[in-house]
Amino acid sequence: MGLNMRAINNLILIAAVLALVCIDAASAEPRAAVTSTDQPARVPSDAVTPPAIVIDPNSIQGVMGREVRSAADENMGRIVDVLVDRSRQVRAAIIDFGGFLGVGSRKIAVDWLALHFSPDAAQRDRITLELTRDQVKEAPEYKEDKPVVVLSALGRLVPLRVDNSEAPEK
Repeated sequence: MGLNMRAINNLILIAAVLALVCIDAASAEPRAAVTSTDQPARVPSDAVTPPAIVIDPNSIQGVMGREVRSAADENMGRIVDVLVDRSRQVRAAIIDFGGFLGVGSRKIAVDWLALHFSPDAAQRDRITLELTRDQVKEAPEYKEDKPVVVLSALGRLVPLRVDNSEAPEK
């Protein structure tokens, strides 16, 4: 019986040591998860940095919210949106036209090519629309959930199709 008792005691001792080792391993933090606040974060060496373009601020200008004038210097409204087709080409500007203090205005889609941006430094902010006020008044209203009809530079209406195909001018 002494031999059996000794074997049992050895098994209990081995089981206790294994339990302590397992508990210690489970409570330890993995070394990879520990980060030092003294060191900057490192970017993996296989990460690709996207190319950057530096643009001279004198050669660009934003257009959203900008006033548009006619060739006769009439206020034609403000640009409130720009439409781009699936091939990433700018197709039209949405102008909030008419009304007074936002009452009675409506949005009109005009061909991007009908807008002219002054190269003159003194009139850098000037955007001119090569359409008359009467031509723009007759254009259908732009609505986001309806097919887009764009007033072309010649004063004609051109529907923009969803599939990017060009529609002939009427």
